[in-house]
Amino acid sequence: MSKVTKKRTLLSTFAERFNKNCEMDHLPKDPAILVSSVNMLLRDEEYDTLEALCYSFGTEPKEIKDYLYGHGFVYSDQQRQFRLIGYDQ
Repeated sequence: MSKVTKKRTLLSTFAERFNKNCEMDHLPKDPAILVSSVNMLLRDEEYDTLEALCYSFGTEPKEIKDYLYGHGFVYSDQQRQFRLIGYDQ
């Protein structure tokens, strides 16, 4: 096994263990961490839609959208992520 293959294997194993230990049981309250978490879960295809993600955590999509809008973020359906207002096009 080459050095590159060993490094990739180690990184892959680390990533799997890290992801298993980072399962969330609730959504964060801090706006920046919430945006990051929601975007990560949607990007990594843990959830197909914002609605599915919200219902899984016991909240309504409108609540999250309104809360984050008040903190300068808007949801882009096309990109499936929250973006800063003004950077959502």
